[in-house]
Amino acid sequence: MLTIDNANNTLIAYLYITSLTHKINILARNMKVEVQSRQLVKPATATPSHLRRYNISMIDDLNPPMHVIRILYYPPHTHTLPLNLQTPLSQILPSFYPLAGRYLKPLHAVDCNDAGALFSRALVHSPLRPLLADPSCLNALLPVDIAAADGPDDPMLAVQVNTFLCGGVAIAVCGSHRIFDACSLSVFLAAWAEAARGGERTIRPDFGSAALFPSEGAAPLDFGVGERRIVGKRVVFDKEAIAALRARASSDPDLEGVALSRVVVVSAALTQALLRADEARHAGGSTILENKHRLHTQNARAALIAHAINVRERTVPPVPKHACGTWVSISHVELSTEERREATRDFPKLAREMREATVRGIKDCARILSDKGFGRWALVDSYAEIAEKGLIREDYKVIYVTDWSKFGDYDLDFGFGKAIWVSLADVPLEDLMILMNTRENDGIEAWVYLDELDMTYFEKDQHIQMLLA
Repeated sequence: MLTIDNANNTLIAYLYITSLTHKINILARNMKVEVQSRQLVKPATATPSHLRRYNISMIDDLNPPMHVIRILYYPPHTHTLPLNLQTPLSQILPSFYPLAGRYLKPLHAVDCNDAGALFSRALVHSPLRPLLADPSCLNALLPVDIAAADGPDDPMLAVQVNTFLCGGVAIAVCGSHRIFDACSLSVFLAAWAEAARGGERTIRPDFGSAALFPSEGAAPLDFGVGERRIVGKRVVFDKEAIAALRARASSDPDLEGVALSRVVVVSAALTQALLRADEARHAGGSTILENKHRLHTQNARAALIAHAINVRERTVPPVPKHACGTWVSISHVELSTEERREATRDFPKLAREMREATVRGIKDCARILSDKGFGRWALVDSYAEIAEKGLIREDYKVIYVTDWSKFGDYDLDFGFGKAIWVSLADVPLEDLMILMNTRENDGIEAWVYLDELDMTYFEKDQHIQMLLA
């Protein structure tokens, strides 16, 4: 089980040093990470004056103050790896110019002052292979704390190249959620990998979201980042487990002839488990003070399952494939108390309802730019309304599902082969599941983040245990 250990990474986040030989020792459980150098990588060419101010969109306004992350793992090689990644990073920063700037929180804008992206190198005093089997301290590989964002000195982009004793390498990347969503972080990684290989530059990022939906100065949604004890668990569904879920769903006559995606069946199975965990935890209706936002006083609540949809290339006219910023709408399934109880028992029906909601959400993408009122609702207002139900209302259980399985992270090649694993780390957001691809491209690696008490019930869920046995 993954648990948050903010102390060490918070220390790192605020030690912006000029000496490349400064060393910081981190002891995270049984893994020691020695940061050997830190530097600020500046764009190869200066940002022109007319691009000095990057105004974020009203969509990016709402994102919590945190980084979007990815960790890419590469195996040991018998030859020296070409790990001079600073030069290609410098070469692409002119195209991704906000990443070298600093956030001006009061102005909801980035000062694109070419201060630079943070680039670190670290030595991990353990081999890579055990970490693949037991990813219990992945946050120690990150260059900054996930929540070290929005401050005047916080980098918009931070990278750490971790070298293991065996020669394996983990490239950990943190990108500000004011600039990136999960998809656009992958766009940046693909552009960086292209530059590192020295090949043709095919990726041209687009930073036009604010022109379409300009900031209105709204405060970020308060998800309580850093305030609660959130724990994460990695759950791997191989092709056999997914086949079993599809077979279970096939009993629904309305699904006859429908090929359910991996994401639908896995998210439905995990949603059932999360609802059962929530019900078991609050059985008896006792009053429990959870946090400053809400008070649970019941053992049965309505539920809302919110699924993030990437709207790029689905709008009319299309949002560019390489658009940066947050381009996500929310489809959802809302369940009354009685419907929620039924959902925990009827897997085929829940899978069908989640699929239908996603199909409707994808269809609705076509209107987002042609009907600005609808676009605002789809991208901003619905997100805020759903978040309010989860953060404030005590009679709702809100579960967030986001699919990162189609971003091509396993194809990233910096000149020394493709990744053998792509991971996340602990993310300080509650009731969230992030679905990622497996290396074999036939399974789903789910990262589930829950309040630590909910996690104790989730881990005991017999249906999930049987499925993964």
